[in-house]
Amino acid sequence: MEIHQIYTANELRNFTYIIELNNNTAIVIDPWDALKTSQYLDKKNLSLTAIINTHEHWDHTQGNEDLVKRYNCEVWAHKNGINKIPRLSRTLNTDEVIDLDNNCQLRVLDTPGHTFAHLCFMVLNNAQPIAVFTGDTLFNAGVGHCRSGGDEETLFNTISQHFQHLPNNVVVYPGHDYLENNLRFTLAIEPKNKMAKAWLNQVQATSYQAGTIQTTIGDERCFNTFMRLDNPDIIGHLKLTNPDEKQVFIALRGLRDNW
Repeated sequence: MEIHQIYTANELRNFTYIIELNNNTAIVIDPWDALKTSQYLDKKNLSLTAIINTHEHWDHTQGNEDLVKRYNCEVWAHKNGINKIPRLSRTLNTDEVIDLDNNCQLRVLDTPGHTFAHLCFMVLNNAQPIAVFTGDTLFNAGVGHCRSGGDEETLFNTISQHFQHLPNNVVVYPGHDYLENNLRFTLAIEPKNKMAKAWLNQVQATSYQAGTIQTTIGDERCFNTFMRLDNPDIIGHLKLTNPDEKQVFIALRGLRDNW
């Protein structure tokens, strides 16, 4: 099993993912561009068996129609995506496990907040988490907005339940490349954050191309403000008195919406 992260260079900076399996088949996650996806599959001599959509927003599903026509593949997504996601043919359930190969699996996570039809997918190797496809729930150095059918308190619960306690080495594969802007937000809130400064320097390097570096959950704990809710510098910036973590999260999300 091999994961290919494809930056699609559109205005929303989407990532599409291709999971290549040993039997020359593939699963595609959130296809932005059907032609570009097909060209990649052809180059690798892969047959597409399924599309997985993390959620219903058009920029994660617009490749569905043409890919289904070409490959006659299935489309898998959240049950709340029925009548919203093009060509949806199979709904996935919480904690459902999808077998890949080489003792690897995908475990389905029900992750509402950005929308209420959102799923994330934990990659397991010998039953241990090694990576997670996070769609628009968790970004590199940020989290998704809730302005298009979501809810901030629900998103806080999702991040707390599914991501805060993951092992540090789990690789994060998000739906968009917002790393640079999110790091700038971190430094606006927490200007002394040395890790955020170091990562921003990497991203600003002339050789950087989107998708060439990945963060881990351990990295996120160091510079993602939405995973540093007890940090005194962040709380001080927000001017909150003895807040709980949910209040900090919601205040940060409000700031980020208008930043």
